Parts: sequence; structure tokens; C-alpha cells
Amino acid sequence: MPFPSPDLRLIAVDMDGTLLDGEGRIPDDLWPLLDRLHERGIRFAPASGRQLATLQRSFAGHLDDAVFIAENGAYVVEGDTEISTDAMDAAFTASLIARVRGLVASGRDLGIVVCGKRSAYIERADAPFLAEAEKYYAKLQIVDDLVRLDDQVLKAAIFDFADAATTAPALEDLRASHQVVVSGQHWIDVMNQGVNKGAALRRLQAATGITPEQTAVFGDYLNDLEMMDAAALSFAMANAHPDVAARARYSAPSNLDNGVVTTIHKLLDGEPEPEVAATPR
Repeated sequence: MPFPSPDLRLIAVDMDGTLLDGEGRIPDDLWPLLDRLHERGIRFAPASGRQLATLQRSFAGHLDDAVFIAENGAYVVEGDTEISTDAMDAAFTASLIARVRGLVASGRDLGIVVCGKRSAYIERADAPFLAEAEKYYAKLQIVDDLVRLDDQVLKAAIFDFADAATTAPALEDLRASHQVVVSGQHWIDVMNQGVNKGAALRRLQAATGITPEQTAVFGDYLNDLEMMDAAALSFAMANAHPDVAARARYSAPSNLDNGVVTTIHKLLDGEPEPEVAATPR
């Protein structure tokens, strides 16, 4: 069956588990695809829990071809234009840092990254945690005290060396005022209420005059759920979490099979194959 939106204007794509391959790399054939999208006037928006500087580093040769939805939607930038930002209250951030310190004192193997607009910050600096943080934060500073920062805080990312799902219940009460999102096997993101990739995508759509019917999205994990509701063409990767697969309208091959690039080419060519497009819900 044909896809419902031939007038494609915006494609938002999660990174880990979606666009990136099994080694965490951008597939080489994305770059000529970005040229093709640029020629057709279609915006490409990496949407990630990663910081803006990390995303910009990954797309260094194509900064003019991308809109960046960073920090799980707390910060959206196109070129030199800031489309939206949503910073956390300093008092809440301090209380969260204290909470994580308490969990560490009780025996949990955790680290916290405080994600500001200018940089990300850590106070735990051992090699294993530093290696994990450096995967995602191109701008990363080690400080003596995370509570004493001179920056707007967009998000806090908590890393659990065991399993993030076992630590999330200890933060359950924070859901009364903030979002607590398990964004990967080892990561938990804490943000303001209403901050998510889907809300950021809707703000981007409003700023650019692009409709959900002109938008495609690709994702695989729980922090991609709201993005599925902001596009007529919502794709869950074959490797997606079951909740994401249930929310999306279509499926795409896994990230290991270069599903994003393959499916976008099919959208552009108007030749979707039955195994790529699932039955709409």
C-alpha cells in the first residue's frame, strides 16, 4: 500500500539503535542521502539525548543540512538559530544531585552528568565512568561540585553500571514534578515536565510551518515514544522496544541493516516494499 504523505518536508531520526550501526557509527551512505534531501528541500533532524555539541561534531561536514533536537528535546537549534530551550530550576537540580549522591553512598554504582547549554559536567572522574560520558558529550568538564555551576541546566543524565531499570524506582517520586525517562539500558534522563523529542518536534514544525503529515520519524527506544505521535510517517526499527513498535504506524529494518537510510530512499522513490511498511494501526 502507498504511504500517506508524498509531500515530505521533515525527517527526525533517533541516533543510538536507530541511525547508528552496531559500532555506534553513522552509515557512510547517509551523506549522499543528506545531499539528496537538501536538493528536495527536506529538513533532516537528528533527535537524541546527546548534547548539541556532540551532534554537531557527528555532522560536522553537513551542519547546513541538519536541524538538531538535542538533550531529548530540551534544546533545538537550526544553524545559528535557537528554536527552543527548556532549562531546569537550579534548586531542583541541586536536590537531584544530592539524591544521586545518596544512592551512591548506599552502594549503587552510579554517575551523573549535568547537561548545560555550554557544556556537560561531571564530578565522578574514574576511567570507566569517564569513558561512558565521553561517548555522548563532546564538551565535558570535570568539576569539584556539580551544584556550583554557572550554566543553564537542560537535563541530568544518570548512568547505572548495572541496569537503569533497577534505579528508576528510586526516582519515582520525582515524576510528580519532572520527567524521569529510561533512555537506554544504563541511562536515565531527568528533565522538566513536557520536555521530550515529540514536543520538540512539534515546536520545530510550528517554527517551520511543516505539518505532521509532512513529517517522518524513526526511533527504537522509550524516549522516542512521543515522537511517534508527531508524524504521519512514524517508523519503529525492527530492533525497537515493544512499546515503540506498538506506537509507530510502520516498521523499518533494524539499525544493523541500515534501516533508516534504506527506508528514506524508498520514501523518496515512492517504492515502499511490503516488508518495510507494516500495516498502519
